[in-house]
Amino acid sequence: MIELHWYVLFAAFILDFALGDPEKLPHPVIYMGHAIDFFEGRFRRYFKNLLVSGLLFAAGLIFFTWLMTFVVIKLSISLSPLFGNFVQMGLLFFCFSSKSLESAALSVFHALEENNIKTARKKVSYIVGRQTDALDQTGVIRASVETVAENFVDGFLSPLFFAMIGGVPLALAYKMVNTLDSMIGYKNDTYILFGRASARIDDVANFIPARVSVFIISLSAFFLSFKRGGSAFKTGFLQGSFHKSPNAGYPEASFAGALEIKLGGSNVYHGTLVEKPYIGKEFKDPETKSIKQACDLMILASFLATLISCSILFIF
Repeated sequence: MIELHWYVLFAAFILDFALGDPEKLPHPVIYMGHAIDFFEGRFRRYFKNLLVSGLLFAAGLIFFTWLMTFVVIKLSISLSPLFGNFVQMGLLFFCFSSKSLESAALSVFHALEENNIKTARKKVSYIVGRQTDALDQTGVIRASVETVAENFVDGFLSPLFFAMIGGVPLALAYKMVNTLDSMIGYKNDTYILFGRASARIDDVANFIPARVSVFIISLSAFFLSFKRGGSAFKTGFLQGSFHKSPNAGYPEASFAGALEIKLGGSNVYHGTLVEKPYIGKEFKDPETKSIKQACDLMILASFLATLISCSILFIF
């Protein structure tokens, strides 16, 4: 295992907060996507059983990502420990996406502030999987808050969790897991069998971080308002299982409790109506300001999670 230093982690967080997702820098996730596209057809041809080929496909790409990252970091450390730290910092920076998520959600917020529902629908379509062309203002707001909540785990807490237990190579391996799920983890005719392993691996990978998120979000809500900290914790654990996903409901329910708004409900995905219960149904419908509040909560939660993790690395 390659040791992760607290200052490398903190620097990666600061970089994400300062730079977000620079368009001119080559992002590892882009190359992960290229690898998925390149190898998918080959694995489908080599193995006739789509469940088996999908499993081998996912496992191979995840392991190769871990191995390549491990070798790159080891080589950089052998050249210079300082250089090795910079390489780890850069790679870990690419694993975090809090700032880019905030920017994307705030673009929806600003469109709604200008009473431009058409632009808001278009902006939110970039960050959610549901169909957005028929969403009303409340639907757009709800979609924005839900993706901020869910992606706090996918885009920050889970890579942080895996970096803590297995260093930067395991954090990059998680990003491959998440990328696989986002590209082929669907229940349609094309991927119901081939993508099943990717979807299940992603479920397992996010199981612990999703539940840990309730504590982090509740602590963040506590700093924003004592009452809302308790509400976030209670709603998170009592209603987190209401979601069809085994993991997404926990951060969403915590955000619902922290902001005292109603999330969830049925939506159309790829032309199919998916029935889902409401989360936080005892609360009011979200308002435009809820998007900004969700972003503030997510950034504070990311900071607190980083601070706690850095403290653990420093002490131990």
